[in-house]
Amino acid sequence: QVQLVESGGGLVQAGGSLRLSCAASGRTFSRDAMGWFRQAPGKEREFVAAITGSGRATYYADSVKGRFTISRDNAENTVYLQMNSLKPEDTAVYYCAARAGSPYITSSLDDYDYWGQGTQVTVSS
Repeated sequence: QVQLVESGGGLVQAGGSLRLSCAASGRTFSRDAMGWFRQAPGKEREFVAAITGSGRATYYADSVKGRFTISRDNAENTVYLQMNSLKPEDTAVYYCAARAGSPYITSSLDDYDYWGQGTQVTVSS
């Protein structure tokens, strides 16, 4: 059974940092592109960052570029999202997702096959 489990969310003041983790199990994720998405209350889920299966290439939404860093450890089947200089508008539930069988990154939600349950990130002003 394929599972993605996020952790590391919490409450932080503006300007602070958090590191999210996504532990994957049930398949060989080193062949899968992985992504992070977020959904704020009353808004649609949006793309945050993605990383290729090898980890050599990454892609970010303009709103987080220069502040967030996505990385992965294929030996540990884990993907990370380091979030620095957090802003109140970063408040959302953050989800990780896997693109089964494709190592190429995309920002489209429809291209991802497996999703975690999400972790709440709240940034206070």
